[in-house]
Amino acid sequence: MVLRFVQLREQGGTRILAAVNDAGQAWRVEVADTLLALAQAALATSASLTEAAQSRPLGAEIDLPAALAEGRVLAPIDHPDPAHLILTGTGLTHLGSAEGRDKMHKAAQAGEQLTDSMRMFLMGVEGGKPETGVVGAQPEWFYKGDGSHVVGPGSPLTSPAFAQDGGEEPEIAGVYLIGPDGAPYRLGFCLANEFSDHIVERGNYLWLAHSKLRQAALGPELLTGELPADVRGASRILRGDKVVWEKPFLSGEANMSHTIANLEHHHFKYEIFRRPGDVHVHFFGTATLSFSEGFQTRVDDIFEISAAPFLYPVRNSLAQAPERPVTVRSL
Repeated sequence: MVLRFVQLREQGGTRILAAVNDAGQAWRVEVADTLLALAQAALATSASLTEAAQSRPLGAEIDLPAALAEGRVLAPIDHPDPAHLILTGTGLTHLGSAEGRDKMHKAAQAGEQLTDSMRMFLMGVEGGKPETGVVGAQPEWFYKGDGSHVVGPGSPLTSPAFAQDGGEEPEIAGVYLIGPDGAPYRLGFCLANEFSDHIVERGNYLWLAHSKLRQAALGPELLTGELPADVRGASRILRGDKVVWEKPFLSGEANMSHTIANLEHHHFKYEIFRRPGDVHVHFFGTATLSFSEGFQTRVDDIFEISAAPFLYPVRNSLAQAPERPVTVRSL
C-alpha cells in the first residue's frame, strides 16, 4: 500500500504527521512528526516514505475531515528555516485547446511574427518530451519566494497592498528534498494554487518576475509515487455561497508539452538548487485561468481547486495586505 501524507496539529497544538490510504483513512505516523523528518529518515535508511512510515506500526486513527473543518491541517511540507524552502515554477508547459494550437501553427506556417511566449510554447510542443536520457527544450522558469510564501489549507492568500490583481492558477507541484550527496529526491506531488498578479504580467511580459512574487497555496496532502498521466479537475471561485466562475482544468503529462522529468532537469541542473538539506516546491504550470476569460477577483472570494487522485481540495480566500511603506536608510 502506497501512502499519502498530511501534516496537522492535535487539539492541544502538538504537531503530528498522518499517513493516509486511498480511501481517506488516516493514522498517526509514530516515527516522525513532520514530512521533512520522515523524508530525512527515509534517506538515512534508503527507504521510501511509505516504508519509513511503516518501520514502526502506525498509531491512532485520525479524523482528517474534522481536522480540516477545525483549521488544524497544515501545508504538507515546510522547513524549520523558511529560507531553506524554495518556491519556483515553470510556465507555458500545458497544451491549450486544439483550436488554439492549430491557430498558432497556422500563424507560424504563414510566417507571422510570433511573441516570445508563443515561440517558447512551440519549443515545448516540439521538444519538451525527449526520449529518456535526452535533454529536451528549456521551459520558462520563475522564482516565487521561500517558505514564508507557503499558505496552508483554509488560510487566506494575501496579495501585497500594491498588487493590481490576485488570480488563481490551478496546478500540480512537485515536492523535493536535496540529499546529503546533493542529489534531488522527489517526495511526491501536491495540488496547488500558484496565485499570481496577472494584470502586472499583462502590462509587460518583463514584469513576469514581479507578478510571481506572491504567496502560493498547497493542498492538504502529499501524493507519493508517480503522478497519473491524465489529471482532471475543476477550478472554481465562490463569492459568498455562490459559484461565480468555474471551469475544468487538465494536468499530467498527457496534457502537457513537457515531461515532468524534463522540467525537473532544467530546474535542478543549477548547482545552487542542489544544496543539501534544502526543500523545493516546484509548480508545473496550468492552461486554465479565470483572468484569461475576463473575470476579476475580489477580496474575500474563495478559490477552490479539486482533482482526482487528490482526496482534498485546495481552498483559500483572497485577502489584501495593508500598506507598509518601505524606506531605505543609509548606515
